Amino acid sequence: MSNDNYTSPLSSRYASREMQFLFSADNKFQTWRRLWIVLAETEQELGLPITDEQLAELRAHAEDIDYAAAAVYEKKLRHDVMAHVHTYGDCCPAARGIIHLGATSCYVGDNTDIIIMRDALRLLHSKLLNVIERLAAFADKYKDLPTLAFTHFQPAQPTTVGKRACLWIQDLLLDLAELEHRLEHLPLLGSKGTTGTQASFLELFAGDHEKVKEADRRIAEKLGFAQCFAVSGQTYSRKLDSMVLNVLSGIAQSAHKFSNDLRLLQHLKEIEEPFEKNQIGSSAMAYKRNPMRSERMAALARYLMIDALNPAITAAGQWFERTLDDSANKRLSVPEAFLAADAILELYLNISDGLVVYPKVIARHLQAELPFMATENILMDAVKAGGDRQELHEKIRQYSMQAANRVKTEGADNNLLELIAADSAFGADLASLQKLLRPENYVGRAPEQTAEFLAEQVRPLLAEYAAELGRTAEINV
Repeated sequence: MSNDNYTSPLSSRYASREMQFLFSADNKFQTWRRLWIVLAETEQELGLPITDEQLAELRAHAEDIDYAAAAVYEKKLRHDVMAHVHTYGDCCPAARGIIHLGATSCYVGDNTDIIIMRDALRLLHSKLLNVIERLAAFADKYKDLPTLAFTHFQPAQPTTVGKRACLWIQDLLLDLAELEHRLEHLPLLGSKGTTGTQASFLELFAGDHEKVKEADRRIAEKLGFAQCFAVSGQTYSRKLDSMVLNVLSGIAQSAHKFSNDLRLLQHLKEIEEPFEKNQIGSSAMAYKRNPMRSERMAALARYLMIDALNPAITAAGQWFERTLDDSANKRLSVPEAFLAADAILELYLNISDGLVVYPKVIARHLQAELPFMATENILMDAVKAGGDRQELHEKIRQYSMQAANRVKTEGADNNLLELIAADSAFGADLASLQKLLRPENYVGRAPEQTAEFLAEQVRPLLAEYAAELGRTAEINV
């Protein structure tokens, strides 16, 4: 890597080699040549005078791209597609005259963009599944471990560690469903011509409308698509880019939420992200265990959520059948969004594969708050024994304020149960009250919800895609 020019951190530090290849020059321009081959094959099948020898020559040179020659042509012609048409023609002299026949630049440019987005979505699909699998194993392992739940980041009715993980999984399942919907309905541009009217192809096929339509269908089929856009201008609707990046934004939202939760849990010393043996948390404070992975996940997620606005604004700003102010923005926003989404899921996979749980800290935090949560049961028992509900409620309120003030101002233990036990109106001794402080009595159906959710929603999905599981992720610092 050269050190005297700018390199995107998404390439040098964050995204996987798999995703980087999909948006590489090699993949892009080899796909252009694949599209030219498919076009020529289809035109031959539908009766145009294209020979088997010409097709064989095109196939033989599908991958040997002379980038230096293409750069010379582009400098001269000021047109990237025609530069590559000439470069391809130079190594395919017999087929030179039929390369790009009837097509406009968007035939290779736009169709390639859609093909790459499809392949990139498939890669993200695989990584999402693997993150879900890791979190499912975590949720199952800790489905019965009570933990303090929070609303407004204030202590609330307990849940379990496994149930909380199900909330993270649920978000990812929603993202997966959106991704699958987008993949299922992703159309190819096809062969639409300069303004989308297919006039050039109608001329090639001597006015035969059915052959023009069949060419679109065959091109889509050869490239693995169920359909083409029914109508278009010169380009496919730029709304498609916006819809695809909205899927990626959804993944970023889910990951950011997980990152927030995990960083708060790490502050509480209840759950931590992986921390390697020789990892340094701070250059100054040697004791630090900073949640670097989660922080990076949040940073990249924030970038991706903002980046998803680019294609929305681009789609809104298009003029008639095409305008070129989309091109430079697309070259940046779409690949960078996919690289960011890939990096986020690499982090998510790495973190979820190595979460560290501290049950004793979790129990200590829960025990400190349980006396407050037990007061409803204490109140009900006292009323059933003949007490006045309103009088007892007021007593509990006052004792709760006293106990909370003691914890906050003196740093002392919660003595709420001692205060209640000393009041004869409740008719309960301290030992009987302490028996109420069994955390599992306060988690509701959290263990059962976790087991049901995993059995009904998660495991069938993982079984369906079992062949995609088993990924791991190594994080570059």
